[in-house]
Parts: sequence; structure tokens; C-alpha cells
Amino acid sequence: MISKDKLYGLVLSGGKSTRMGEDKGLIAYHNLPQREYLYHLLNEVCDQTFLSIRKDQEKDISNDFETIVDNDEFRGPYNGLLSAHKTYPEAAWLVLACDLPLMDKKALQELVAARNANKIASAFADADNPLPEPLCAIWEPEALQKSVTYLEAGNGSCPRKFLINSDVNLVFPKHKEVLLNANSRAEYEEALLKIAQ
Repeated sequence: MISKDKLYGLVLSGGKSTRMGEDKGLIAYHNLPQREYLYHLLNEVCDQTFLSIRKDQEKDISNDFETIVDNDEFRGPYNGLLSAHKTYPEAAWLVLACDLPLMDKKALQELVAARNANKIASAFADADNPLPEPLCAIWEPEALQKSVTYLEAGNGSCPRKFLINSDVNLVFPKHKEVLLNANSRAEYEEALLKIAQ
């Protein structure tokens, strides 16, 4: 059963990219900055899409993109996720980290089709290591409300740990390489090789 909640897309692009040594959202794997590429993909499967950004990134982003500026209330990815939830508390969010160079529209359609709104989230996972990918997932509004309580109780700021301890719908993508994270130069090179194939 699909809930009546709006499904909004969120590209998390407010991180500092320290391991990569440059802004991962600006790397062009597909002739576009990655954050823009993912924004356009999400726009094809969501009701509305936003870039999650830091305040100091605002000036560099064209008016063609809807943005949500981090509130800086929480640490890590939860900063962008919960800033979005606070802005549109009634929406479910299909969240993508900006370091997923092999993500494609078919995979996103698979995730949306497999969504179970009766679970707190529907997250992609690798069948060989079936842990939820929190930054490649649909978070229902209830999950985000509970996350605030979880964080305020001092449980740490890891969204994966929160999902592991929750009732989550795991979705295994047909092509698991879409889950490749490019956080380092070596992973960047690996992603380029796969894209060229």
C-alpha cells in the first residue's frame, strides 16, 4: 500500500568531502556536476526535488534548483535529512548521497515501486551484505520524527544504525553496482571505468 504522503527527492550535497579532496557534488561523471545529475534523476520519480546544501554553497547554485539549507542542528547526513523534514514534515523523502556515480533512473524506479509505506523506511541494500543504505532510501515521515527522538536521546548520529534497529523494508537493486560509493580517488577511478564500459 502506497501512502498518500508526498514523495520528495533530496540530494545530500552539504558534506565537506574531506576524503575525496574536492566537493563530490561538483564532480562530473555524466557531463554534469553530480549533485545536478542526481537532482534531475530524482525529479523524474519524485513530486518535487531539492538540493540539501550548506549556507556557504547558496551563492554557487543556479536558481534552476530548489534548495534546502542545513539548519546545523544535527551532525552528519542527519543535518540535511532533518533540515528537509523540518521544512516539509508531511513528505516522505527519497534521499541520495551525492557520491553515487552509478545511480540511474531504473534503480530509482525499482526503489519507488518497492516502497512499503507501512515500514519506517524502504532502503536499498546489497544482497551479499544486507544492511540498509540510509542515503539511498525512502524515509517515511514517521522515521524522521523518530530520528529526532533517537538523536536527542544521545544514541549517536549514524542514520544506518538507526535503520538497522528499526522496521525497514530492504530493497535489493537489480544491479548492485548502483550502490557504489565514490568517497576517495581510487573509488572515483573505479566509477569512471564502470561508466565507460
